[in-house]
Amino acid sequence: MIQNHDRSGWFGASDTAKIMGPWKSPTFWRWWGEKLGLWQNHFTNRSMMAGTYYEHAILKSIGITQMDRQIKIRSLRLKVNLDGEEQSTIVEIKTHLKPEFVVIWPYWMQCQVQMFAAKKPCKIVAYRLLEEDYQNFFNPIDHERITEHPIAFDKNFIDSQYLPRLTYLSWCLKRRKTPREADL
Repeated sequence: MIQNHDRSGWFGASDTAKIMGPWKSPTFWRWWGEKLGLWQNHFTNRSMMAGTYYEHAILKSIGITQMDRQIKIRSLRLKVNLDGEEQSTIVEIKTHLKPEFVVIWPYWMQCQVQMFAAKKPCKIVAYRLLEEDYQNFFNPIDHERITEHPIAFDKNFIDSQYLPRLTYLSWCLKRRKTPREADL
């Protein structure tokens, strides 16, 4: 659950798409400014708000009691927030409007980083919202609209693609340097 909008000084699992994407875009530079603490992003929309409000209710409805654990890897400036956990599995909550949930690339990468930090498997628990759920964020959870999507850990992605970029960006962040993909 998002409680603090200050994203400066640390990288999160949900930042993985920016870390792995192109570094020349205006989107990357706005994000980098947030990491440097030059500004904060207060953008929100009804989908983000619904996801935030329904997250704990969904977790409780499937019997998850351990929620909102944070894992820090200081040397990498990595701060991973887990939605929920079972003893042996991370539970990442995603809400959606479409009839079928699809694990898109940014979600897959986010789970990879969560598994790297927590050292255990991850599954996405997706909940399909209806239009009326946006009108009342306290509607009861309908178990018929919950789907589970196990994510396999890809050590090669972490070791050969993600960690080199994260290590370099962490170095740049600590020194307040401008990152350049050419320097990788």
